[in-house]
Amino acid sequence: MSAPSDQPDPSPAALKKATTPAPAATPKTSKATKTTTPRTTATPTAATGTAEPAAPAEPARRRPWQRGPGGSSGGGPGAVEAGIATFRTILAQVVWGVCALFALILAVAALLIAIDANTSNDLVDWVLARADNVDLGFFDLANPIKDWDEAETDPSQDVKTALFNYGIAAIVWLILGRVLDRIIRPGK
Repeated sequence: MSAPSDQPDPSPAALKKATTPAPAATPKTSKATKTTTPRTTATPTAATGTAEPAAPAEPARRRPWQRGPGGSSGGGPGAVEAGIATFRTILAQVVWGVCALFALILAVAALLIAIDANTSNDLVDWVLARADNVDLGFFDLANPIKDWDEAETDPSQDVKTALFNYGIAAIVWLILGRVLDRIIRPGK
């Protein structure tokens, strides 16, 4: 018999063993402590026939409520400030939305007056009543800022009065909403 050499065995069984992939790392659970530890396996290399340790398994993902400081939650030093900033952002969006809704109601009411919509219709009556509620008192059609028909004789002049006063009130609501949005929203 000859002396063993440093060359790998070229037999088919040895080649099959060297080229077979190693099983993936599987977690091993201890029944006593109920903890999971990653199991690593050795992978033989084809060139040398020696085993190299496989890479350790990825750590388990943590749930949002388990994150430590600096995460999105977990009580870090910036968690309270982030919560306040989120609240202020949402509040600013709500305030802007309400002001835009008021401006929309005023614009629709001016349109309904301009097209001489049927005021006995419940929807038309509701929109005109809400427009009277949100006209800020300064742009009321009963006591308008600008009245083109002081003698109350020409209905086309009433349309101009409604368009002007409700239009200005809608613009005021949009400006007020944007200013409040900038004040409430946290700076960047």
